[in-house]
Amino acid sequence: MKGEVLIPGSARGPLLKLQAPISFWGGVDAASGMIIDVRHPDHGRCIAGMILALPGTIGSSSSSSVLLELIHRGQAPKALILVAPDAILLLGLVVAREMGWLVPAALRLNASDFARLAENCYVLHEDGRIERE
Repeated sequence: MKGEVLIPGSARGPLLKLQAPISFWGGVDAASGMIIDVRHPDHGRCIAGMILALPGTIGSSSSSSVLLELIHRGQAPKALILVAPDAILLLGLVVAREMGWLVPAALRLNASDFARLAENCYVLHEDGRIERE
């Protein structure tokens, strides 16, 4: 499958496909990458070092700062796969890149391809291709 490149980059590793949309602000611990929202079905899982597939986000203008802090602390996902681009979340990646930090790739994937993703190891290529490893 192939996604639309939002933030260029590549990644290889395990995929964590969240079961529900999440707010990074109050939903993810910026120090550890753990999902701390006790109401979220993936509570207790860690997004650090994962290819993170997000079915959606719950808006907060602070989500970009949480993602920025995750990147700064080395606790960010390796890549983000989104069904719908979230400008606030992507802003954190853009700011980190402007600061000269290594940022996760971000792709938009159509809903039917997103539904086919399963937790497994994947390779994301710079051109947006996604392959199961």
